[in-house]
Amino acid sequence: MDENGDIIKVVVFDLNLTFYKKSSKEEFFKFLLTKEPSRIHYIFQMMYFKLLKKVNWIRKTEFKENFFNYLDHLRPDQVNAYATEYWKQEYPDNFNLELKQRFDKLKEEGAQLYCATGGLELYVKPLFDLYPINGFAGTVVKYEDGTYKVVGKACKDEEKLQRIAAYFKGKPYKIIEAYSDSKEAILDKADKAYLIKDNKITPYKK
Repeated sequence: MDENGDIIKVVVFDLNLTFYKKSSKEEFFKFLLTKEPSRIHYIFQMMYFKLLKKVNWIRKTEFKENFFNYLDHLRPDQVNAYATEYWKQEYPDNFNLELKQRFDKLKEEGAQLYCATGGLELYVKPLFDLYPINGFAGTVVKYEDGTYKVVGKACKDEEKLQRIAAYFKGKPYKIIEAYSDSKEAILDKADKAYLIKDNKITPYKK
């Protein structure tokens, strides 16, 4: 419950191709190449692991761990610095303005905003210094021996709901609205759910 004893009203949204018009895992790589062009060779690994994921030959967590090999040997503080610059370049021009207006209105009405994304928290976090929200969950990684290892599971599907529940630490809450570019658990859990396709908001039919 909130400070008034009411059930916490939560609006949950995905990031990539939802609030953010692009896919950050590829776009951040493109940005990184402007800083460190020698990392271009990672593109072949990225294509390989995307193919494995497409044919279901690799788990989502394993995919995340390998797709982001392009961050190898970049310490977390350097990734954070690059990510801060990247999001300043992207926000707000490449974000869904209609969604932002909805979110701002819902915040004014007392709802809490929570982003649940499969993206790495490592590079997503600086975005929410530019657009503050109540909480967010992404795929958690640790830097070990020059590479990033996923801690636990990738933040996808049911894992998103578990992360949201952990954030509220047993406090009663309900997801009043949810937004994503694809069918997933957060949409089924919400009172009202919406799909984002080509930056257009359409009701999701459960």
